[in-house]
Amino acid sequence: MRERAALTRFRQLALAAWGLAMGLVTVLALLPIEHLQMPVFEWWDKAQHALAFVVLTGWALLLWPYGPMRVALSMMAYGAGLELAQWAVGWRFAEWADLAADAVGVFVAGVWCGGYDLSNPWALKAIPNDCMQLYVRPIC
Repeated sequence: MRERAALTRFRQLALAAWGLAMGLVTVLALLPIEHLQMPVFEWWDKAQHALAFVVLTGWALLLWPYGPMRVALSMMAYGAGLELAQWAVGWRFAEWADLAADAVGVFVAGVWCGGYDLSNPWALKAIPNDCMQLYVRPIC
């Protein structure tokens, strides 16, 4: 019983940390450009988008391993919402390339976590995980 309570507590903490990370990405995406370090290379901005979505989507896939399609669509909706919010605030710019980088991040996380079947790209599957109670994907 204590083990189950500890796992539930761990999942609650992981979910809270994921929510904080999502909030941090939202704040950083909506800060005025003057408060951000200017990118040295144009591709670096897109790499940051992709990396953020790899981390956030991978984390979400570990929290909700039986709903990879829902996670993927939700993360894409989040990315589109960020771009719309950047367009709406006026001091940031919405770019299709940013949304494409977000999609690359979602796809990479899905492949890395095992949520996408590359032999059939239209089929998503539940993430195989021998340690499902721990919500940690074993490294093989």
